[in-house]
Amino acid sequence: MLHSQTHLRSRPISAGQLRAFEAVARHLNFRAASEELALTQSAVSRQIQGLEEDVGVSLFHRHTRAVELTTAGGILLRAVTPSLERIDNAVRQIRQTAGRKSVSLTTFASFASMWLIPRLEGFQRDNPDIDIRIDASDVAVDLDISDLDLALRYAPASHMPPGAIRLFGEQITPVISPWLLKSGPRLKKPDDLAQFTLIEAGDAHQTHLEWLTWRRWLELHASPKLEAKRWLYFNYAYQMVQATLTGQGVVLARLPLIAESLASGDLVEPLPQMRMESPMAYWLIIGPRNVARPEVLAFCNWLKDQAAQTREAIGDGPDPDTVDSLD
Repeated sequence: MLHSQTHLRSRPISAGQLRAFEAVARHLNFRAASEELALTQSAVSRQIQGLEEDVGVSLFHRHTRAVELTTAGGILLRAVTPSLERIDNAVRQIRQTAGRKSVSLTTFASFASMWLIPRLEGFQRDNPDIDIRIDASDVAVDLDISDLDLALRYAPASHMPPGAIRLFGEQITPVISPWLLKSGPRLKKPDDLAQFTLIEAGDAHQTHLEWLTWRRWLELHASPKLEAKRWLYFNYAYQMVQATLTGQGVVLARLPLIAESLASGDLVEPLPQMRMESPMAYWLIIGPRNVARPEVLAFCNWLKDQAAQTREAIGDGPDPDTVDSLD
């Protein structure tokens, strides 16, 4: 069945036609598809005929006792199958969460992996009736137009909107695995770093995070010309720390993100008197439409309690219950 281009319809394809097409294509049998869809076989046939008229070509070769996809049918099936699966998954999620309390938030991937997720089990244990959805992305989301409740951001105070709540600041410090420190060269002063692989973000020199680089730290501690044994670069903080945990080198780490690893002894801070102050801080922003919801308030209070523990661990003093002045 072929149609000239001028006679092709431009209206959207109906979902019923796509359901019928996918079922027939999967079974390669109209009777089996009709039984699955709880329709008569003639109704399924009409759906397929209507779809073929709308797309302008035949989608099946019809034989006496079997059907097979045409080339066009195969192309359409590859698009339809994942699309219907995504729709079905979304509907299942909506049905499962209907009537349930939930909190959704956005934050960057390293913070989610290294700080938030390891603590989350405690909130879930104390609040079993609240579902949590985390959107981990390095792209900032506008809470005014999204369906997310909260944002956890990493930025200087000058980049934060009014109402942002400061959770904690940070310092930058070299850390190493204890067994590498024990088995490798000594590490008592900055110049000793020349005997180690140094780990840092591969794009730090090209971004606003240039101050996170080893070069900045070395300049601050009077070793600007030091050359490392070798360099190891990664895109994300959690990748750099993972490499350090396995003894692959020394990383210049963000103290709030590795405080637990220092406390447990999984990482060691060999030069504790040489921490570098960071202009960045970690912030909580509450979406304007969600500030009064009890479940959102419960999660925010829990976040503040966790932040207080981190502030104590890293020696950071500001009170997160006050809104920082951005003047």
